[in-house]
Amino acid sequence: MRATSSVIVGRDAEIRLLDEALESVGRGAGRAVFLVGEAGIGKSRLAGESTLRAYDRDMPVLRGRATSTGLVVPFRPLVEALSSRFRASGAPDDPELQPYRPALAGLVPEWRADAVAPGYAISLVELAEALLRLLAVLGRERGCVILLEDLHDSDTETIAVVEYVVDNVAELPVLLVGTLRPDPGPALDLALAAELRNTASLRELGPLDEAAVRDMAAACLDVGPGEVPPAAHRHLLQWAGGNPYLVEVLLADLLDTGRLSKADGGWQLAEHGEATVPTGAVRSWARRLARLDEPVRELLLVAATLGGRFSVGALRAVTGLDDRALFAHLRSASEVGIIAPDGAAHDHYTFRHALTADALRASLPPAEQAALAGRAASAIEASVGELSSDHRQLVATLRLAAGDKAAASREFAQVGRQMLDAGLSGSAAVLLERARGLAADEERDEVTVQLAIAQAESGRLDEAAALLDDLPPAPAGSRAAEERAQAHTQVAWVATMAEQQEEARRRIRAARALLGGSPRPEQEAALAVVEGHLALLPERDGRGEGRGPAGRDGEDGRGRLEQAERSARSAALTAEQRGRPVVACQAWQLLAMLSRERGFDEADACLERMLAVAEEHRLAVYRAEALVRLGTNAFMRTGEATRLETARTAAHELGSLALLQAVDGLLAMQSVLGGRWDRARGIVERSVEASARLQNLSTHRYLLLVDATLAAHQGRAREQERAVLRFRRAGGEESMLVPLQRGLCQAVGALMGEDRERAKAELDAALAWEREHPSFFYLSGRYGLGPLLRILDGEDAGREAHREALASPGGQLAWNRMFLGMADAVLRGRDGDADGARRAVERAGRAATVFPQAWHLALRLTAEAALADSWGEPVAWLRTAEEYFHEAGVAPVAGACRAALRQAGVSVPQRRGGRERIPASLRTAGVTPREYEVFVLLAQRPGNQQIAQSLCISPRTVEKHMASLMVKTGSADRSALCALSAEWADV
Repeated sequence: MRATSSVIVGRDAEIRLLDEALESVGRGAGRAVFLVGEAGIGKSRLAGESTLRAYDRDMPVLRGRATSTGLVVPFRPLVEALSSRFRASGAPDDPELQPYRPALAGLVPEWRADAVAPGYAISLVELAEALLRLLAVLGRERGCVILLEDLHDSDTETIAVVEYVVDNVAELPVLLVGTLRPDPGPALDLALAAELRNTASLRELGPLDEAAVRDMAAACLDVGPGEVPPAAHRHLLQWAGGNPYLVEVLLADLLDTGRLSKADGGWQLAEHGEATVPTGAVRSWARRLARLDEPVRELLLVAATLGGRFSVGALRAVTGLDDRALFAHLRSASEVGIIAPDGAAHDHYTFRHALTADALRASLPPAEQAALAGRAASAIEASVGELSSDHRQLVATLRLAAGDKAAASREFAQVGRQMLDAGLSGSAAVLLERARGLAADEERDEVTVQLAIAQAESGRLDEAAALLDDLPPAPAGSRAAEERAQAHTQVAWVATMAEQQEEARRRIRAARALLGGSPRPEQEAALAVVEGHLALLPERDGRGEGRGPAGRDGEDGRGRLEQAERSARSAALTAEQRGRPVVACQAWQLLAMLSRERGFDEADACLERMLAVAEEHRLAVYRAEALVRLGTNAFMRTGEATRLETARTAAHELGSLALLQAVDGLLAMQSVLGGRWDRARGIVERSVEASARLQNLSTHRYLLLVDATLAAHQGRAREQERAVLRFRRAGGEESMLVPLQRGLCQAVGALMGEDRERAKAELDAALAWEREHPSFFYLSGRYGLGPLLRILDGEDAGREAHREALASPGGQLAWNRMFLGMADAVLRGRDGDADGARRAVERAGRAATVFPQAWHLALRLTAEAALADSWGEPVAWLRTAEEYFHEAGVAPVAGACRAALRQAGVSVPQRRGGRERIPASLRTAGVTPREYEVFVLLAQRPGNQQIAQSLCISPRTVEKHMASLMVKTGSADRSALCALSAEWADV
């Protein structure tokens, strides 16, 4: 008879928590719940109960489990969870998931055709974001549940993905349930930290009390609680310790031995028989094994040696049984409830509980355990030609159990190196750490070097540095020295990308010391590339705080960049000649950034070379990077986005969500400049939060800046202020985006409010920042809008700024050519060259075909100079600009155009339209379009004179509109009316 309980007892509070979580998810509010407890305490049963209740609500359920064999199998719980859902129902075909399919291809077999390009390793954050989007799609209608069991056995990559999901699930219809033991490790750290952050609920399952043990025994025996023999109840309380699994094991032992039997009067525990009882599961399982047929017993002992989960192939290799006998014995073991087929893999079995395998192994004497493990390792090696990662880890585990630490170390190290090459640095570090602890003295240093690289690429630079620094000295120029120098160089690159400059410099010094005075050319090239990228970063003081860079306009900064460029050019050529294509691509990419200051042609030539090297050597990551940068340069030069769209396709094919978001940010800014505001807003809304979750900080800041620039160019001052505040909170003003924030966003926003002095102040601030920092942005106003405003105001510095801009690469940009052309027209008109001014306007117009908003702003600005100096067609320009800005809802600029037309003696019809822009409640109150224009401006609490200037009306007219508005809105005074306007601005 099988003694298993059909009900869950003693877990009412936990079941209520899970029910509440399911209800919450059904309403679209995500939850995460961790169930923590020792082996056998009932975590899986409780989690299983939650899935049954989810099925009752018609929720999709995904269920996966980590391996208990000790093998490091990246993402195994996630693969199993997705397979459990899609094996029957098929993978979802939702357009929203299209960008995420390459990232998920490693988890969803049906999407393998969309796998990322060779050579690109999906980052954990990209994978986690893709999984989050998939779960959101699955739960869109009723919510969904993902259950991940035995997280304490999970790989570090899975833990990182789970942490990301937990931190971002609150606003999605997803319930994540995780089970784990209270053993120290990453899984428990994650659960405790998530509870502390209030992003997850944690419940630690304690032992069952006396009543619950009685209830469980009654359920197993199919009787009422009062019918459980008191002696049997005492027996279970004494030896099970409230552990539900042990209750079942010990109860089964009583039934199997006949001590507990059913008589006419109910269940009875015999007083005769063995005077003592088993002291735990080990003796209980030893007794049960003794009652099995010998072949089945031997098979189970071999299976337990292979781990809690084992493959039929491995078992066949070790036992030497043919398929008929093998499967007959497996069926026998399954029938008595010891093992069961593994639902996640057709050729695998699992023990019904992890403790079962442990207990079976412990039933053998240590010497016999070691001998059996050694035979199993040799049999697997002999039966498999090329060992897979899983087989190699299994052999390593068996060698370790057999006492051969050195052999185990070599196997673990081999798998660790393979995982490091595949981009799975977290799992690689785990395996290499294991190998290092077992390695023989003569092999430990080599493993340590690989471990340092894995730690660095996992983001643990401190640990990597400590490992490298603890290595014993190696003679300069020796093989060991060269391997260590390469590791120092790789860690220096990671540190540079993380902007940890002092650490990067320390690693470079260490590498040069190991290589001696004459490193080989390819070694020098790799170091030069790292040093070149370091030269682009702001210098910092000894405490890591910004001292302020020497600046590209400063002598020290200029010399540093010139030296970096010379070294990078030599490195690029050397790397190509010496067969180091990755270093070559890094060098050409650096050269493109450094040479753009001299012109886009030279920069593009470097990028085209980078693209050619990447395509020749099938380096998908660098191919996509080259296409993105070429697309960016083309967009800046012409305003067109054709090459950017090509780059976006390449990023999608690569499977890089971070790169895809970066391209989307550029496309969004292109849409802002091109006046396609709805498209820009759609891109920002789709990508800005996702980029934050991906920790794609540079792109996140750029998208926030796009959002602010969008509001500024539409003349929406309140929206602009809020967006700029979000940009600042994300560290935008400590980034390289400051010139764009000042010149492209805030200066243009000021002009949309007809505040030219503030616009010039913002442009001056952008220019001052650029003079102190290396900058490769050319849309800050320095090379276009700034010179035009200075020339319009008659400043002496205007002509010099115009000449400087024309001579710079920034002057080649279509956006800047438009403003520079209009500045040229103003200068020619002022000098009496009306024909030359007309031709300059025509040239500017050709450059402005893709920038309608900026072009009409340029017409509005230039028209006043044309009226004053009697050249061009200023009246037609003002009419065109007034019509454009009126339709765009930018009242200050439209009003300024009307005022300029009146001053020119031209009749201007009143604009009384725009009622559709007035909110319904204000429209019902009788607020007119002109009154609404005044009302909107009151949110910033301006004076009557400022309102009059903005709308080109008299202060007395403003007073009349104010009085009317207070009556119509029921506002007691001006302050209340301003507060009401601010409330409407926030709606």
